[in-house]
Amino acid sequence: MTTRTVEHPPDTHAPAPDTHRRRSGGRRREALAAYGFALPFLALFLVFMLGPVVASFAMSFTDLRSSDVRNPLSVEVVGLENYTKLLSDETFHKAAFNTAYFVIIGVPLTMMLALAVAVGLNSGITRFTAFFRVGYYLPVVTSIIAVAVVWRFLLEPESGIVNTLLGYVGVDGPSWLNDQTWAMPALIVMSAWRNMGYLVIIFLAGLQGVPTEMHEAAAIDGAGAWGRFRHMTLPMMRPTLLFGAVVTMIGYLQFFEEPFVMTQGGPLDSTLSTAYYTYNQFGFGNYSYAAAMAYVLFVVIAIVTAVQFRLLGDRD
Repeated sequence: MTTRTVEHPPDTHAPAPDTHRRRSGGRRREALAAYGFALPFLALFLVFMLGPVVASFAMSFTDLRSSDVRNPLSVEVVGLENYTKLLSDETFHKAAFNTAYFVIIGVPLTMMLALAVAVGLNSGITRFTAFFRVGYYLPVVTSIIAVAVVWRFLLEPESGIVNTLLGYVGVDGPSWLNDQTWAMPALIVMSAWRNMGYLVIIFLAGLQGVPTEMHEAAAIDGAGAWGRFRHMTLPMMRPTLLFGAVVTMIGYLQFFEEPFVMTQGGPLDSTLSTAYYTYNQFGFGNYSYAAAMAYVLFVVIAIVTAVQFRLLGDRD
């Protein structure tokens, strides 16, 4: 009688419970280590970022002033009073108008100058692309105080370079920073010059991402330089242009340094911005009113950014 050897199939059951427990324990230790590394950042974020945001939002519904700091129990909740007060504050209306003027003129001007410079550098019209790239970016990282000193010298009514050049062609230059009509345009030009360097770098990167083969094929088919730029380059750069427009508009809606250093909001509040007016109210001790203005500005920035994404984003 022949004896058969029965071969059992390999064991496909789950691993032993102790092995499973060891793996679970290892994952748990990795998770705890990750949370431990993230905890310092989260603590700093809660204390220095989220905490002040929540506190200032709550503050905007109270009547907190500098005189109440030593006696916080005297602070009362006033609801929407600070927000409704903005509706009748003529100075706030003036600051909002100035901010809108600065944004509507400044953003397109900065974008067009930056795009023109980027196209010129990308076209190879100069051999010193790296030098000019650094040169255009230097104003971005230069202190606003140094920039203000240079531009004050340029715009000096009597001996400034701008008015001197205008005098050579028979034009009597205005007192730029002391004239209600010309103070804001002067700040817009200075801001465009100072901020376009960042966009030049961004746009140049976008232009270099456009395939040259497409331009060569279009040129062979008879498309001109303007047609190729309008129908090929600009559509392919839409994400880059959207990023530049959003970043520039957010920055210009919060413009503060230029009037603070150059004009102190004058003459006659013609360069007073919303951010500068908010700063003044904090300085005057009207903490709750200033907090309300800050959150109105935040809502405006959020709405404008959403509209930009809607209009300039991907339409597909």
